Amino acid sequence: MSKVYETLKIEREDSILWIILNRPHRLNALNDVLMQELLDALDTAERDPSIRCIIITGEGDRAFSAGADVTAFPKATPVTAEEFSRLGQSVFSKIEQLSKPVIAAINGFALGGGLELALACDFRIAAEHAELGSPEINLGLIPGWGGTQRLVRVVGLAKAKELVMLGNRIKADEALKIGLVNKVVNYEKLKDEARDLAKKLSEGPPVALKYAKYAVNFGTQVPLEVGLRLEAAYMGLTFSTEDLMEGVEAFMSRRKPQFKGK
Repeated sequence: MSKVYETLKIEREDSILWIILNRPHRLNALNDVLMQELLDALDTAERDPSIRCIIITGEGDRAFSAGADVTAFPKATPVTAEEFSRLGQSVFSKIEQLSKPVIAAINGFALGGGLELALACDFRIAAEHAELGSPEINLGLIPGWGGTQRLVRVVGLAKAKELVMLGNRIKADEALKIGLVNKVVNYEKLKDEARDLAKKLSEGPPVALKYAKYAVNFGTQVPLEVGLRLEAAYMGLTFSTEDLMEGVEAFMSRRKPQFKGK
């Protein structure tokens, strides 16, 4: 990707794409421009078969993202607020529907919309000093970018209500205990940990990883029997891939498979 964005930095490492939220003066707060650029970057990455994994993080060591840019709130109307909510939902749903794994490397505050962005990702690795929360209630509003829905699916109803309705922030270690993040590491090791996970995912079979992601993300939104049928259909589709044959042959030959995404 050679595009230049106003609010994002894009870095490429082999099959890994880094998307860096680049508004450190505003704690990487999310505004219209950033959301539109993030959507474009995701669409571009989806079309590039050489990209196998995406890492989203924030510029600096203070914030992944502190959420929506509240400086725009005084001028908002009910109509524009609803449109902004739908924009954020469409961007974060794009992450959830992306065929490639997405990792959130949480390098500081992940609050409000920042937490909602992280929730849409497949994996969340947090720095030790990170703080996570859904503080919208303290401003007299509620989450509008999927927080009331994805948070429940990740941490359960009781803890989600506590986070949303009290608006408290929690430290990274507590986020780990409740399953909100996958791992907590020292800040200096955050990028390395995210990179190592991305490399491992990039070495996997892209088609099977896509179907696994879809089966988990969408199968949990329907009745169990429907989810099981979805799982069976996706599993069956993997038998049409060259990667499955490669995986079986590598297993039988006791060698490392070389998956090509075919």
